[in-house]
Amino acid sequence: MRYHIWTAGCQMNVADSQRVASALEKLGYLPSPRAEEADVIVLNTCVVRQSAEDKAYGWLHTLRPLKARRPEVVINLMGCLVGIKGNPELKTAFPFVDVFSPPSDLGPLIEHLLMLDVGSPELLEIQHHHTLMDRDWVLPQSERGRLVSAYVPVIEGCSHACSFCVIPLRRGVEHSRPMDEVTSEVRCLAKQGVREVTLLGQIVDRYGKDLPDRPTLADLLREVHEIEEIDRIRFLTSHPNWLTDELIEAVAELPKVCEHIEVPVQAGDDEILRRMKRGYSTEDYRLLIKQIRQRVPETSLATDIIVGFPGETTIQFRRTYQLLEELRFDVVHLARYSPRPGTVAARRMEDDLPQEEKMYRFRVLEELQAQIAGEINTGYVGRTVNVLVEEMHKDRWKGRTRTNKLVFFKSDDNLRGQIVPVRIEWAGPWSMRGVPAMSVHTQSTTPIVTAV
Repeated sequence: MRYHIWTAGCQMNVADSQRVASALEKLGYLPSPRAEEADVIVLNTCVVRQSAEDKAYGWLHTLRPLKARRPEVVINLMGCLVGIKGNPELKTAFPFVDVFSPPSDLGPLIEHLLMLDVGSPELLEIQHHHTLMDRDWVLPQSERGRLVSAYVPVIEGCSHACSFCVIPLRRGVEHSRPMDEVTSEVRCLAKQGVREVTLLGQIVDRYGKDLPDRPTLADLLREVHEIEEIDRIRFLTSHPNWLTDELIEAVAELPKVCEHIEVPVQAGDDEILRRMKRGYSTEDYRLLIKQIRQRVPETSLATDIIVGFPGETTIQFRRTYQLLEELRFDVVHLARYSPRPGTVAARRMEDDLPQEEKMYRFRVLEELQAQIAGEINTGYVGRTVNVLVEEMHKDRWKGRTRTNKLVFFKSDDNLRGQIVPVRIEWAGPWSMRGVPAMSVHTQSTTPIVTAV
């Protein structure tokens, strides 16, 4: 028996798919790279943008003839397309789908498969509990000993409700995982070879606000920091309103916490931010970035921008351009606005910018950011940086610096999971290339830039 998982969207979905894979393997399934050869097919979907939703529908239409040829194949539609409340229209439109699963919920698929195999509700309950509660299921077997960097959800859902965002409707209100549950999972990952963890949340800075003892994300970082086998810790995504002084201090003080912060601004105009319901001004955001850079000078910063929000004028777009030009981020995640059903923006605001204009603004910012990132990365040429090696990519090892710079280099040694000093010889906007500054078997006199 074989399974195939297609994953779209955010890092949370990646983590969810890993859990599905591990649960399926506990039932005896093996991974298949091709959906056509699988007995169970899982589509883990995203609807943050219309393009992501369209891809999910495209996959569903592709699977219809496969299901007609092989009725025994189990098809599971999972994630934000289904949502926490379910979507009756999907069942009508795609009657060949066997199981509909809300985001992060393995239960419906596992129960369906167990019922097919065992039939007995009593045995089903026992096996279901064992499959989902055994902490060894965190990673699928195929990734144990190979996965170097892993995502760990710490807060799921969102209660902020930006006017453009569908996540609260699809993933529900925010709820934090208890701290001991998170640290237990990280220890389990470490035993399986993971050396870096990224703590995930839609607004990760709000971690713990719904828990009885109200621990903070900084508290959680300190606890994870004590796990000996873990070398690096990251977190995302932050929100300007909840990126606290305490959290910035934790990044500055804890050696394992990497100097890289993702803090979306979304727009550079105050009126647009107000209509987005972001809760801060551009001046607030500038002061926050200044504070981060003063306290953690070597940090790299990433942000998100939405172009073409309803009513965005040329002048307002120009203010976004000027903000990016001024603050000079290492990474900018760009998106064109698309109305999401049920959101405030979709209900009350006209999507009045033509797609051609949205694409033009997207390209203008893309070109600006390529120039800025290229200039920032060129500053690394000639320096030696510590790279956590993740995997072999074609004929080169691939890894990242503490500041999340992607680095490629050649070596005949097996370096997976090791931190290797690499001297950078070439840098572009999106990646860098270099050579090991020393053999892994010898000492080096080359100075190491530990902050990157």
